[in-house]
Amino acid sequence: MKFSELGLQGELLEAISYMGFTDATPIQEKAIPLVLKNKDLLACAQTGTGKTAAFLLPILNKIGEHHDDVPINTLILVPTRELAIQIEQQIQGLSYFVSVSSQLVYGGGDAKDWNEQKAALKNGTDIIVATPGKLISHLKMGYVKFGQVKHLVMDEADRMLDMGFYEDIMTIVSHLPEKRQTLMFSATMPPDIRKLAKRMLHEPEEIVLEVSKPAEGIKQGVYLCYDKQKNELVKNVLTRFTPEAHVIIFCSTKRAVGGLVQLLKKAGMSVHGFSSDFEQEKREE
Repeated sequence: MKFSELGLQGELLEAISYMGFTDATPIQEKAIPLVLKNKDLLACAQTGTGKTAAFLLPILNKIGEHHDDVPINTLILVPTRELAIQIEQQIQGLSYFVSVSSQLVYGGGDAKDWNEQKAALKNGTDIIVATPGKLISHLKMGYVKFGQVKHLVMDEADRMLDMGFYEDIMTIVSHLPEKRQTLMFSATMPPDIRKLAKRMLHEPEEIVLEVSKPAEGIKQGVYLCYDKQKNELVKNVLTRFTPEAHVIIFCSTKRAVGGLVQLLKKAGMSVHGFSSDFEQEKREE
């Protein structure tokens, strides 16, 4: 289905077309009309299907059409600073065409970052994109103005629960008005998500797309081995790639990262480790 058929209007629709997008993904096709109708939504779709645009586009459309004089229009909660930055970048790209302001709220910054976050939360901005823990720190200071928030979005809600953010989420929700639109997006639908949705959503519409298969173009494989065989197996697999290939490897612990890095360096491969030992500046680099 074309974006022009989903109910989006004005400059936002022109922006989407200018950026070269014409056809909506399945999650966008199903979610955008419901969000425009102010329905609460529980949506399950795999990563890489366009979930961010599925909630950003209709919210930006509503802000553009009815720019209400409220301190903060939309709160988007995400589990990690990396996802927060990704969403903020999409907002900034679209704000070139649609007049909208936004602010990131996440940890790891300096005093300047804190002051910028405080100013936006105190004085108002259209959209706040935040990780729960850092937002709680600001809420405790008493200057956050959430009394007129119109939209609450929880992106990757299952990951936030996995990371232990349930209590933080409920604390944040207690500061929001009961009359609001709540959108919950998740890659999986475990029982805990349904329990959370029951507490937070009002007569929600539900979208569940196929989540068992990988995204298009992805090949999956499984190697059965003992722990002590893993590093040599990884090295063997990597030798099958072309020299210019780029590879990301996830390990279970910092120690595992270090051991694998040493082995691959000895094998003559260009490799860098990355873990929570890195300072924020080094992570961003």
